[in-house]
Amino acid sequence: MKFFLSFFSFIIFTTFQSQELKNFTIPKGYEKVLEVKGDLDKDGKEEIVIVCNTSEKIENQGFKRKFYILKNIQGNQKIWKENSTILNSSEAGFYPEDNKLEIQIKNNCLVISQSFYSNSRHTDTSKYTFRYQNGDFYLIGAFNKFEDTCEFIFINEVNFSTGKVSIDETYSECDGDENRKIPEDVHKEFIHKFDKLIKMNEFRIGENKFLIPNSKKYFTY
Repeated sequence: MKFFLSFFSFIIFTTFQSQELKNFTIPKGYEKVLEVKGDLDKDGKEEIVIVCNTSEKIENQGFKRKFYILKNIQGNQKIWKENSTILNSSEAGFYPEDNKLEIQIKNNCLVISQSFYSNSRHTDTSKYTFRYQNGDFYLIGAFNKFEDTCEFIFINEVNFSTGKVSIDETYSECDGDENRKIPEDVHKEFIHKFDKLIKMNEFRIGENKFLIPNSKKYFTY
């Protein structure tokens, strides 16, 4: 009897969820550029993440990008979550042909990695990790590497679940620039208390920061 009630409850929940979520089809004018599969909510079933170039063009930056997280319910792909604020546009930066985008589902988390040239010398590489919990996706990890062709490499990383923060600033000499005073390398690790985690669809890259201890600098993510 107990098994029957559990199975019956599962059928009701699945039917209700199926009715609530919209069917997915690639919108007219959109182009699919990436697809990955994996279990994001630990239910033993694979979700599908699809990245599209939208039909919205950004001046000198290509097309705005959007990704969808889909559930397979009774043989139909349903839109579980969608986001159009995290991904770089299709031709962002100085050398768009060298841009990179990778999406993984690892340890039941959605991991989004991107890189682009912010100018002819500087590469910006980022990785953001989101975990499904308490009914939504939350940012639990952020990594950023800002790199010059020869002068410096800055690496900032934070685990929002543990509060552990790591900062590395490495400086070096460039050919033909022997008179430049090279700053000292910096390495810091500390714990920062976060009042709450940020939901994926409320996260805006570069709009969040906190003061680094014993410094006038901010950690921005």
